This record gives sequence, C-alpha cells and structure tokens, in this order.
Amino acid sequence: MATSAAGVSGSLARPVPADGDTIKTVVDSVAASFAAANPIDAPYRHWLLENVLPAQTWAEVSDLPFPAPDPGDISGSREVHNETRVYFDADNNSAYPVCGRIADALLDPATLALVSKITGADLDGCFLRVEYAQDIGHFWLRPHTDLGVKRFTMLLYLADSQGQEDLGTDIYADADTWAARPVFKANTALVFKPSNNTWHGFEPRPIPSVRKSIIINYVTDEWRAREQLAYPNRPIRV
Repeated sequence: MATSAAGVSGSLARPVPADGDTIKTVVDSVAASFAAANPIDAPYRHWLLENVLPAQTWAEVSDLPFPAPDPGDISGSREVHNETRVYFDADNNSAYPVCGRIADALLDPATLALVSKITGADLDGCFLRVEYAQDIGHFWLRPHTDLGVKRFTMLLYLADSQGQEDLGTDIYADADTWAARPVFKANTALVFKPSNNTWHGFEPRPIPSVRKSIIINYVTDEWRAREQLAYPNRPIRV
C-alpha cells in the first residue's frame, strides 16, 4: 500500500507494484543516508550522502528514457538550455511511477522534518522541484551559490559507467577559488542549505559518457516557473 504525505495539502497516495519499492521504502533509505553522513564544514557546511535511494528505485530512475540534449558550444548555466530541461512535473510523475514515488517521498512529513532538522532549512510554504539532468559534450557551469528562492539543494548522482569518477560537482571557497570535488559515484549526493557562500559549479572537462544526476530543490513561493514543480498548488506545511 502506498503512503501519503500529510505534510502537503491533499493526498499524494500513488499505487506501486506489489513487489516494488514503496514511498516509505524511499523515505527510509533517504533517512538512513542522512543518518550515516557527517557534516563537512569547509569551505561551507555540506553533506556527502551514500546509498540515497533503494536499489530498485535507483535502477528505475537511472533508466528513464529521457533523451540527453547536446548543449553544443553554449554553456555556463543551465538556464541557457531551458527548452530541453526535464523535470519530475505532473506529466512525468504520472507517466513514470518512479518519478512520482521519489517526489512523494521527498514530500513525506518524515523527510521534510529530517531535512529541516539536519540542515536548518525553513521549508514551510515551499514547493518541490526535481530536475533530471543529463550532461554531455561541452557542458560546464560557472560558480554560483543557489542563494535566493532555493531553500535546499541535493545533487544526486546517477553514475552508471566507469570513467565518470571525476565528474562530481566542483566546490569553491569563493567565486574564484576552487576547493574540492566529490567523487561522481552512483547513488551518492552532495547536500547543502544555500547561503551566500555555497559556491559550486562544474569546471570544463571531458565528459566521456552521459553525466546523469537529479537536482532536488525545495523552493519558495516566488519560483516563477510553476510548471517545473512536482505539485505547484500544494505548498509544504511543516
């Protein structure tokens, strides 16, 4: 039986296969990954999670049939390719049960309480935004902080081939000073609460095969592109 997220107005109940992962399975897996991670304070507080999703859910989401758009020679920010970006929006959450299951798990009261407690993020009144990113070619991202309408950021890696270890997110001490790069490893994630010093990006370098990741944000009501949200009419109540 699927569970529902009482922390969001309205029921989020969603049927799942009898032998598949449930929303609760995903909630418990996310909770366990947070419990096993210690905060890293330099150059800003962040967490590196492992085994974020249960194995079946990870396999399903890694195999989603979304095409990988080629950025060509234009990059530096994801916004320059808005027309080809893919989200766990109403249509995809309905068409692909794994998208809906992950979205519902991220809106489960237990997940919201955990994220708020560990990171200090104020999620009340926020909305869930999940992007399915596939980076190839000459993709790169200039350093930025996510400060503004984003209250929480998780960059969940879907590495699915060898030779991708060096494709992790670049972390900076400031806009001009590189500091670290987590290993791009399957089912691991970089987590932080956006602030004025949470500089991160992606330095230009070869991408030998499609770099898949899930970008998870809780955003405020000021987020303009409502069509990107999992439930645009259901604000979080914590």
